[in-house]
Amino acid sequence: MGLRKHNVLTLLEDRTNNYSERVALGIKNQLGWREFTYKGLSLLSKKVACYLMDEVGVQKGDSLAILSESKPEFGVAVFASIISGLTTVPLDVKLTKYELRNILADCEPKVMLVSMANVKKAIELQKEIPSIKEILVMDEPPCTAGLKSIYELPNEYEHKWVMRSSKATAFIIYTSGTTGSPKGVEITFSNMFAQLDDLSEAFGSFLPNRPINILSILPMNHLFEMTVGFSTFMNFGSSIYYTQSLKPKDILSLMREKRIEFMIVVPAFLKLLKTAIENDIASKPKPIRTAFKTMLAIAKFIPFDSVKKLMFKRIHAKFGGCFLGCMSGGAPLDLAVGEFFNRIGIKVYQGYGLSEVSPVASVNTKKSYDLASVGPLLKSFQAKIDENTGELLLKGPAVMKGYHNQPELTAAAFTEDGWLHTGDIAEIRRNGHLYITGRIKNLIVLSGGKKVFPEEVEAVLEKSPYFNEVCVLGVSRTFGAKDGTEEVVAVVVPSDEIAQKYDKDTIEKLLRDEVKRLSLQLTQYKRPVNIVVSHEPLPRTATRKVKRKEVKELVTA
Repeated sequence: MGLRKHNVLTLLEDRTNNYSERVALGIKNQLGWREFTYKGLSLLSKKVACYLMDEVGVQKGDSLAILSESKPEFGVAVFASIISGLTTVPLDVKLTKYELRNILADCEPKVMLVSMANVKKAIELQKEIPSIKEILVMDEPPCTAGLKSIYELPNEYEHKWVMRSSKATAFIIYTSGTTGSPKGVEITFSNMFAQLDDLSEAFGSFLPNRPINILSILPMNHLFEMTVGFSTFMNFGSSIYYTQSLKPKDILSLMREKRIEFMIVVPAFLKLLKTAIENDIASKPKPIRTAFKTMLAIAKFIPFDSVKKLMFKRIHAKFGGCFLGCMSGGAPLDLAVGEFFNRIGIKVYQGYGLSEVSPVASVNTKKSYDLASVGPLLKSFQAKIDENTGELLLKGPAVMKGYHNQPELTAAAFTEDGWLHTGDIAEIRRNGHLYITGRIKNLIVLSGGKKVFPEEVEAVLEKSPYFNEVCVLGVSRTFGAKDGTEEVVAVVVPSDEIAQKYDKDTIEKLLRDEVKRLSLQLTQYKRPVNIVVSHEPLPRTATRKVKRKEVKELVTA
């Protein structure tokens, strides 16, 4: 897994030569599987790169934007961009035209690669963004609106590849497009290499030393998927498969068919999978339900995954029989969910990071494992805790170059001596593991100066089977003696079972009583003063994090 450092073009060539005929990327559509070998991926990437350099006339350092759902051609777009000496800007397909316009006006791409589903939006955006010289479609022809497909380009594969400095920007990842000046995180080639090095070592502790089969379910515009699910596993010579459905039934079918061994996931997906397994068990005769419950209790005391796999053989068969486990990140993992999978012999490796660190800073490993933590730091990182605020500060070669076109914002992201502000409250304990306990900006400050971490209150409320979702936040009072001070508000969404069983008024009473009952486990000042029952799912980001700002707007409205 060693790397020839700081030359991404050499790395691309090495992997193509070493794994030539192995499947690199694949997706299942209505017609069956469409797969690229490493050699096929390399040829199509070179073909697109030659067209960009010869016909479009791109120059070193220009930007290339990608507007597409995850699929094999996304990899082609990324590699073509790198070969041509461009900066890659992956975009979130869920953003509105208004949000995308702000982002494109900031990064000024020369060319856009788009999937068929996003052609109309791309053409409208091109009219407003003068920098976009060409739009290419990432699907097989026929294409609409007179646009070219990447498959229709001239069969030219030979061109001098454009070398770039390791300090040059490889990716600009936008974390928000809603304001007039979006926040684009600049990730350099040396940032990426630091991650590949670190993750090769961390993953080496629990993955076999050979290429494996991966299932990718997260959007490629997210740096977690781009760095870990894509770049790291391409570096290992693995086969990466994409899915068009996130239904547990479809995913399990795909896992069986392609003998999937590992996945990169967000906690919400694991919760969904756990529910699907439990529902399946609940539909079985009583003796099977009782046996499962007993085995789950016994499994707590069994240290060997191989034994657990035998105990829960039927479940493993549904996963394809080869599944080793997954890395979870993007949001805090519910301990009960992680423990459930560990007990049935599927290891969950919780990690931590943020886009600004490319994006992984720590992950649990086989040698150093504590599910309650986000693992020890990756080898190239240094960390310290701010004595006054409890904030986690990070340093290391994977820390971003800065925010695109935002020198003031970049300066504010670092301390005077160069440590990155993470915005997360954390502890580093004696075992060397990192424990994230809250977010500085989520912190609720009460009138008496007492502080409440919403995550702590959520952890208590989430234990109830009555709730599908829980969000705790601080809302300012606008009346009375405590005007302007914050109070603790809990927003809860009923579980499907409760929603189907009772009328609206009964649901609201049940849920409010349940919040009050569970809150007795908390110190008085931490208990929610106001309880809001939402009958709609809470707004979430692409990685399933609750959009607290939008929830707050719902509450105050």
